[in-house]
Amino acid sequence: MHIHAYSWLGEKELFDRDALRRPPDRPRPPVTPEDQEHHRQQVDAFRRSELPPTETAHWLLKTPGLIRETFEEPKDAAAWLGGQLTEHAPGFHSQQQADTARLSRLVATAADTLTHGGDVSVGFYVGRTSFLSLALVPCSPNRSAPGAPCPQG
Repeated sequence: MHIHAYSWLGEKELFDRDALRRPPDRPRPPVTPEDQEHHRQQVDAFRRSELPPTETAHWLLKTPGLIRETFEEPKDAAAWLGGQLTEHAPGFHSQQQADTARLSRLVATAADTLTHGGDVSVGFYVGRTSFLSLALVPCSPNRSAPGAPCPQG
């Protein structure tokens, strides 16, 4: 197993647009060549979009260029998460979210979840209008999406 790390920091308003964060549905028959081309373009747009997908395992469907780090060990991936949380905690919207004991528990839980093959996804308001999304996604295979291809990264 190896684990890919993903991060996104952007406007909460953009994050809230769920339709942009879902892979497109296949066109319903009868399918015209135009329908196929439109679907191909939608898939390509989804793959290239830096917006976090609504389902954590769907990060694996995105372009490998969005992978921030790759780890072989859950504890190393959890340490990356801890580093990201420490870096961004001063900007968290609430002091409760930035509490170091709480963040330490999140990191420990992430390591345990990854050890058992689960995905990890956390998000925090940063400032007044921004949102931080961090994800750790195991692959080869992924428990939530065993058929998803593992991107190279």
